[in-house]
Formats: sequence, structure tokens, C-alpha cells
Amino acid sequence: MNKIIFSSPGKYIQGMNIIEELGEHIVPFGKKAFLIADDVVWKLVKKSIASSLDKEKVEYHYEIFGGESSKKEISRLSDIAKEKNVNMIIGLGGGKTLDSAKAIADDLKLPVIIVPTLASTDAPTSGLSVIYSDKGIFEDYRFYRKNPDLVFVDSYICAQAPVRFFASGIADGLATYVEAKAVNRTNSQSMVGGQQSIAGLAIAKVCEETLLEYGYSAYKAVEKKIVTPAVEAVIEANTLLSGLGFENAGLAAAHAIHNGFTAVSGKIHELTHGEKVAYGTLTQMVLEARSDKEIIKYIKFYRSINMPTTLKEMHLDKLDYKELVKIGEKANDENDTLHNLSPNFTAEQIANALIGLDLLSTSIK
Repeated sequence: MNKIIFSSPGKYIQGMNIIEELGEHIVPFGKKAFLIADDVVWKLVKKSIASSLDKEKVEYHYEIFGGESSKKEISRLSDIAKEKNVNMIIGLGGGKTLDSAKAIADDLKLPVIIVPTLASTDAPTSGLSVIYSDKGIFEDYRFYRKNPDLVFVDSYICAQAPVRFFASGIADGLATYVEAKAVNRTNSQSMVGGQQSIAGLAIAKVCEETLLEYGYSAYKAVEKKIVTPAVEAVIEANTLLSGLGFENAGLAAAHAIHNGFTAVSGKIHELTHGEKVAYGTLTQMVLEARSDKEIIKYIKFYRSINMPTTLKEMHLDKLDYKELVKIGEKANDENDTLHNLSPNFTAEQIANALIGLDLLSTSIK
């Protein structure tokens, strides 16, 4: 039986310089927290986090995140958290750290609080994690019984990160409505296992509208590390709207092609999630036979925020055709989401679309 499912975090809080308020918002979940972050993020937020938790008399144990949201790393951290007998998990940082925090919380059946320090992905709000191998190769999606209990976003901290990550969040967010429309056309299921909801599609649409309207000015502001109303709007779009949109309206080819890139080695893996999704989004448009005019509009916007739109910028221009077909094969995996666009594409057609996009983009002055 077809059913509509809409999923969301328990609460979303966003604002400038709110990091020291974190403690008062997590007290309802307990008094003993397990924190994970990489070393760079921890040095950035340690003083504020410690002050906030100490103020509310919340004990905490911090553990360094190893870098990959892999089964091995999640298991390692879960064992430590269990040993410490904590009653909440707090993830601080970027997408893979946050995905790992959700997995640990699910393993231990504990509340999870998500504190992104970048507005670079839509991972914070979702009830799923992307699982990679220890070497960074996409393996599968892991789904949870619930979304994060609290997503807490300090917009000032997000604006202090390199602008490249902010732009990557915009690129990731722009995939939301492109993929949602494909799911709508094929009447496929959303990422929460139900029919696409009206709300999910509407959120995906306003996500795209917000990013195209305010994305460039917000990008220029974050270059100077300042927070403007446009920056606040884009952080919300990158994080909340994109997260709710992709989960409740579904994914299609853009993210599957991103996952397909893990089938090849090289400098492509120095790119961010959003940079790879940008090329995946444009490639999906080629597969959909969208008009040159529409694709060029997106190419020009991506260029304005310094996102890659050519195979050379993706570090894929030296690959032979067989390697591009490998990307197509991985993207077309039966466990991934490209079939939500169409179940009939071949790996060769996907490889041809990667090349076709490059030919179009490189022809544009």
C-alpha cells in the first residue's frame, strides 16, 4: 500500500554566536555527553563547548573522529561511548563526522545532537548516514528509526570556515529539487521509504529558489567571513531545507553519480562532497535531455561560486573511456538511487553524459 511519510529532526536551532547556549538545549537529554569531532574542529570549538557544558554541569568525554564514516570507525567509537556510560551523543563538524555520530547513537539507542561547523552538506538533519569503506569508497546508506533529536547551527562559526565549503553546501543543496523532480516524475519512493509528500517537494523547490536568489551574495559575504541575512538564508537552505528536501522528496542521479566517482582513484577524491555533487547534478540534467539554455544557466551559477563544471576541474580529463564507464557502473548500482531517474540507463550512457556535459561546459566562454 502506498503511504506518505515525512521525517524531520526533533528541533532545529540556527543563529549567530549561539554556540555557548548549547548546554541549556541539551540538558533535557541528560548530564553525560559523548562528543566526537576531528582535531581541527575541536580546537575551534573546545573553549565555547566546554564553557557551555560546564555552565549546565554536563559531564562530557571527547574522542577524535578518524575521518571516515566507516563501519570500523563507527564500531570503535560506539565501544568507547558504551564504556563511558553516556546518555547522549554529540557530533561536531562536517558530514562524515555527523553521519558517524548518528550511527553511534543508533547503535547505543541514545539521543543524538548534531552541531555542524560547516554549511557544506545536508547531512545534519537526516535520519540516515552515508557509509564508506575505510578507504573512502561508497558502500551504502544506513537508515535510522528517527532523525537527530536536535540540530544546532551557529551561523558565525559556519561563516568562518573556508568559503569553498560554503559553496559546496550550495552545490549540494541545488541537487535537491533537481533530484526531487525526477522522483516525482517516476513516482519513486523517498529516502524515508514512502511516497513523496507535497511538503517534501515544496521544501525542495524553495531550497533551490533560495540558493539561486541569495547564493552568490552569500558566497561573497562568507569570503569576508561575515554573516548577512543572505548568509543566514543560505545556511538554512544548505542545512535544513536541503536535508528535509532530499530525505522526504528523494534522491536520483546526482548523488548516485557522486557515489560512482568512488569507483576511480586520483585527485578527484581531494574534492568536496558538494563539488562532486555539482557535476553529478549537471550530468543528471544531460541524461534528462534538458535544454542547453537550462543547463547553461546552472553551469554559469556554479562557476560564479567556483564549483567544477568540466572533467578537467574534476581531475577526470586524463581517464580513458573504460574508467568513465566504471563510474557509470558504480552509479548504476541497484542499491543506489539512479533508478529513481530511470532504470534503463546503461553505464555507457552515463559515461557519455559525463563527457557531453564537459563538451558543453568547455564551449561556454
